Amino acid sequence: MRLLLYYLTLLGSSYVISTYGPHQRAQMTGDILLGGLFPLHFGIASKDQDLAARPESTQCVRFNFRGFRWLQAMIFAIEEINNSSTLLPNITLGYRIFDTCNTVSKALEATLSFVAQNKIDSLNLDEFCNCTDHIPSTIAVVGAAGSAVSTAVANLLGLFYIPQISYASSSRLLSNKNQYKSFMRTIPTDEYQATAMADIIEYFQWNWVIAVASDDEYGRPGIEKFEKEMEERDICIHLNELISQYFEDHEIKALVDRIENSTAKVIVVFASGPDVEPLIKEMVRRNITDRIWLASEAWAISSLVAKPKYLDVMAGTIGFALKAGRIPGFREFLQHVQPKKDSHNEFVREFWEETFNCYLEDSPRFQESENGSTSFRPLCSGEEDIASVETPYLDYKHLRISYNVYVAVYSIAQALQDILTCTPGRGLFANNSCADIKKMEAWQVLKQLRHLNYTNSMGEKMRFDENSDMEANYTIINWHRSTEDGSVVFEEVGYYNMHAKRGAKLFIDRTKILWNGYSTEVPFSNCSEDCEPGTRKGIIDSMPTCCFECTECSDGEYSNHKDASVCAKCPNNSWSNGNHTFCFLKEVEFLSWTEPFGIALAICAVLGVVLTAFVIGVFVRFRNTPIVKATNRELSYVLLFSLICCFSSSLIFIGEPQDWTCRLRQPAFGVSFVLCISCILVKTNRVLLVFEAKIPTSLHRKWWGLNLQFLLVFLCTFVQVMICVVWLYNAPPSSYQNHDIDEIIFITCNEGSVMALGFLIGYTCILAAICFFFAFKSRKLPENFTEAKFITFSMLIFFIVWISFIPAYFSTYGKFVSAVEVIAILASSVRTVLWHNAPSSDKHPPIIPLLYFVMTL
Repeated sequence: MRLLLYYLTLLGSSYVISTYGPHQRAQMTGDILLGGLFPLHFGIASKDQDLAARPESTQCVRFNFRGFRWLQAMIFAIEEINNSSTLLPNITLGYRIFDTCNTVSKALEATLSFVAQNKIDSLNLDEFCNCTDHIPSTIAVVGAAGSAVSTAVANLLGLFYIPQISYASSSRLLSNKNQYKSFMRTIPTDEYQATAMADIIEYFQWNWVIAVASDDEYGRPGIEKFEKEMEERDICIHLNELISQYFEDHEIKALVDRIENSTAKVIVVFASGPDVEPLIKEMVRRNITDRIWLASEAWAISSLVAKPKYLDVMAGTIGFALKAGRIPGFREFLQHVQPKKDSHNEFVREFWEETFNCYLEDSPRFQESENGSTSFRPLCSGEEDIASVETPYLDYKHLRISYNVYVAVYSIAQALQDILTCTPGRGLFANNSCADIKKMEAWQVLKQLRHLNYTNSMGEKMRFDENSDMEANYTIINWHRSTEDGSVVFEEVGYYNMHAKRGAKLFIDRTKILWNGYSTEVPFSNCSEDCEPGTRKGIIDSMPTCCFECTECSDGEYSNHKDASVCAKCPNNSWSNGNHTFCFLKEVEFLSWTEPFGIALAICAVLGVVLTAFVIGVFVRFRNTPIVKATNRELSYVLLFSLICCFSSSLIFIGEPQDWTCRLRQPAFGVSFVLCISCILVKTNRVLLVFEAKIPTSLHRKWWGLNLQFLLVFLCTFVQVMICVVWLYNAPPSSYQNHDIDEIIFITCNEGSVMALGFLIGYTCILAAICFFFAFKSRKLPENFTEAKFITFSMLIFFIVWISFIPAYFSTYGKFVSAVEVIAILASSVRTVLWHNAPSSDKHPPIIPLLYFVMTL
């Protein structure tokens, strides 16, 4: 069984070798072998396999100069390590590097050769054959470039725990260590890039964008993370499209139609260079120049699209690029490549032919051109000056991916160095043992890489985090047109530090950005125009939240900046101006002493006090006269005093309400009025009883003596006092600012309890009603005694005033509430002064005798 497995494995290995052949790999033997996967071509030729004959291997097309430079970076690093006396001394690193052609199928074909050799070694078949000359196992693989390719390769390598370090695969899915056990990388994950893209869009205040992604494991997860970040920021994606380099022409045209018809001006593209190239070509053909491109690192500096002929459309592109590194001596290494010298690297021959557009003499394609199967090219010697031709291969100003390859190789070498110098008892394996460098297996290298922590020759600390990702930052670039030759210039305009604090991660120098290649004004890419101050964004039915209509703020609300989501409410003491752009302080109003209405009411109250005091003076001056004695002199004094209190209580309602005035004014008014009405009630009831008794007896005189009259007045007033005490104790009135009116603050009194106020006025009305009853009953007294008639009429006026007061009180607001009550108090007090100051006759009103007395003085 083991022998059969050996032959099957060997057959798989030989198939890979025969498929690639000597012209399709770079290979050098060594003590330890590293594998490499690089996209030396941008894709494969589409060819239908009808299976009428044995399927042929697909042909790779379109040479990738940058991919070849990345391959050269791996070879350069390995040669540098082999020449080092301190790193892996006496150990030679070899390599086997294959072309993935930027496709999964080709990458898996290459990976099978790595896995097959490792499988042979793990079977320990020395007893069946002499395997001393076989190629050593591949202990680690550098690559691949695209995330989709690396995902497929990682699934296969992970089965055998062969460490894989990618230099350009940034898909966040590859951070899943449960699925991709042996995958590592020297490039940051797209988890950060998607956040950085959303931060840039928020920074420039765009909210209406188009999202385009590769239809693979790189584009789909990246754009999915981007969508989540946009949702958190309330930014809308108008179109969300997938793209591939293998799309048919009609699919590309349909996509460009949708982009052209969209009102969004910013296009976010999560794709590789080969995938985005067909889209760019169609955009250039239609000359659609009013779009801003936001490029992911996979194509931000791609030589496929960063071409002068595309700049009319692509100038102004904002892209993410990896932080550039420095590789000493790499420039000279790139310049000294030659087909005759680099026999171990068969990709050099194709590179040379593509660079100089020629055929080498022993090239298979030269034979094909002679037979007429390919286009004719001139012969080249292989000694041409490579620096005389401008290609992306020699674009070594900013080494980004090449530097990542360099770091990946050195990380593997450092892990091997740690194994070589391991001290028994301090190792990473069982019982703290160390691995044997001569019998080392791939899984042991993987273990060592996970614990890698070293400082490289340039002083940079290198380590892989818990997700086997290496920390890095992004450089933000802007595509400019060179003033010298019109080529594309990647101007660095900022950076994104993914490990900085929130709010400090993104830095952009706006002064360096040229939009569309010439403008310094930030383009507009919003669904709706910004709302001016004084308005807010209003929802439009069946439209995204980013599309809105500007609605004027309501009264009492304002917005002082553009594009406000909501209008802020003005503080309670403020109101919005006519444009609703700011708030001004409201005018404070109350029944003031200085306003005409307050002055008029105060004058009336003072006149009432003066008139009543004048009458009291007259009564005191003529207290022994028969007419004064006939008025029940002592009770009249109390009555007149209560009237002074009534007039005076109205003054408390004028002026700015304070807590103490609010608590004083209603009890003062209520007690004063009850005292006044109690006096009138006792006087009226006494007259009625006397006249009904015909002949007053000693009993009548006893019960209706002066003391009893004062007692009844006291008891009636005491009830009102108790109502006020309970009111003040349970729910005392207080000063209150009424903000119900738009531009005015009315300072009024909050009565605390409307029910208590109702009891106070109700009790007063009950006494008035009883008084009215007795006065009405006394209407048939002798004609010369008409006081009861005037009391009846006075009570009628009292009821009219206070019945009118109730609806007026509850229907008015602000200072007019106090004014209504003052008017009611004054009206009620004046009618008492006019009708209850002296005895009367049917010929003279009650005030006339008093005036007569004054005139006789």
